[in-house]
Amino acid sequence: MPKQTIECRNCNQYFEAHFPYCPYCGQEAEDRLTLGVLFTNTINNYFSVDARFFRSFWPLMTKPGYLARKFVQGKRLLFIHPAQMYLFVSIVFFFLLSFISRDQSNSLDSALKDADSKIKVSLDSIQQRKADSLATQRFLNPLQENKKSLGLEDEDIVQMDSIFNKKGAPKATIYGVHFNKAEIDSMLEIGASDQKIYKFLGMKNSDGMFKKRVYSQGLKFYKSKSGGSILQAFYDSIPIAMFLLLPIFALILKLFYFNKGRFVHHLIFTFYFFSFLFIVFGILTLTSIIWDDFPGWISFLIMLSTFVYLVIGVKRFYHENYLLSFVKSNVISFLFLSFVVPFAAIIMAFSAFLFY
Repeated sequence: MPKQTIECRNCNQYFEAHFPYCPYCGQEAEDRLTLGVLFTNTINNYFSVDARFFRSFWPLMTKPGYLARKFVQGKRLLFIHPAQMYLFVSIVFFFLLSFISRDQSNSLDSALKDADSKIKVSLDSIQQRKADSLATQRFLNPLQENKKSLGLEDEDIVQMDSIFNKKGAPKATIYGVHFNKAEIDSMLEIGASDQKIYKFLGMKNSDGMFKKRVYSQGLKFYKSKSGGSILQAFYDSIPIAMFLLLPIFALILKLFYFNKGRFVHHLIFTFYFFSFLFIVFGILTLTSIIWDDFPGWISFLIMLSTFVYLVIGVKRFYHENYLLSFVKSNVISFLFLSFVVPFAAIIMAFSAFLFY
């Protein structure tokens, strides 16, 4: 009696009906499309949240350098791929960070609005003083006309005038451009074009594209009074910056361990190390969300654990003694935190300003 066969819906190959999976492509024989299947497949395909992730999580947190060493040795299906681990934990971290960034953006906007209200009150006070100066001048004119009979000198009149009149116009600065706030507000109220305001601020037709962009973004920021949008743009640029920092950190490792494998080996270690960093930062972010007064000394110890992790990790991955690993880890951390990270922060700040 011939065995019953069925056709695979994916590859159109025939196989025996009692097989739960297609022996040619691996798809389930009874692959019913449901909402649960759709969601699970999406997570598995893009984030690899399967048994490998949970099998890799504990060694990642407790055995620095272990996963990287096993992956280089060839055990690449037993544990999760380093890039997939980094992708998943970074997405979770930035999801948690979005709650804090939104609150900080709103707080910054509120602070700017309060500051703007105080400036308006100050302007009103100055305008009132200008009105009072007319009355002061009417008081000083008779003194000026009868100064000889009153025994007054010109210096006395000037001194009284300086006492009654407060000179000076309120100035403001946006990205290095100095201007009179009241005049800019007046130009905005009458509907002056941006080009006229740029010209008033000092922009010239011969200025370069970058400088013109600074004027444009500065006026845009001043009109919107929304520093939160720039701060949010800064936060949005962090994932790209972190991804660019990965090969730089791997390159630093390559410089210190140039005879310990190819560049890709150092990059694998970096992927796992940065995954650990994101998990630590995610824990700190989550605790700050649910616990307002989280003890600072605990946060310090958690941050210190990242350096201890690096020392043990390079010791285990590169097979060096603890003393040499400690010294190199200190130098690597110093170079990365003192030069690379600040430079990346400056680039992120410029990007947030120029493109928000």
